[in-house]
Amino acid sequence: VQLQASGGGLVQAGGSLRLSCAASGRSFSSYGMGWFRQVPGTEREFVAAVTGSGGVTYYADSVKGRFIISRDNAKNTVYLRMNSLKPEDTALYYCAATGRRFYSRSDYVPPIQYDYWGQGTLVTVSS
Repeated sequence: VQLQASGGGLVQAGGSLRLSCAASGRSFSSYGMGWFRQVPGTEREFVAAVTGSGGVTYYADSVKGRFIISRDNAKNTVYLRMNSLKPEDTALYYCAATGRRFYSRSDYVPPIQYDYWGQGTLVTVSS
């Protein structure tokens, strides 16, 4: 599976962005998908995840109520809609795919649980 993230950019605080992650390969719906973010010098941080069917979603507490993860399996694409952006949301955002079957939110959080990663797209939120 190859992942290509896009949609990052510069936005003012309070604004919105939508990130996309296009996947190549077969059986996209068999992969759980996650979004992570990373600020230089810090660890990669879990943002959100969605199950293969799209029926269940999980979020970090810091983005719950502001971000929405979704997927379109017909288009092999996962999205992250980011609303009410804050300067502390500034980071490089990565999408990731996992072929493992998970049963709880905690399974989706560690980056090591993911098998494939996109290249990252930069989100900068100005105050």
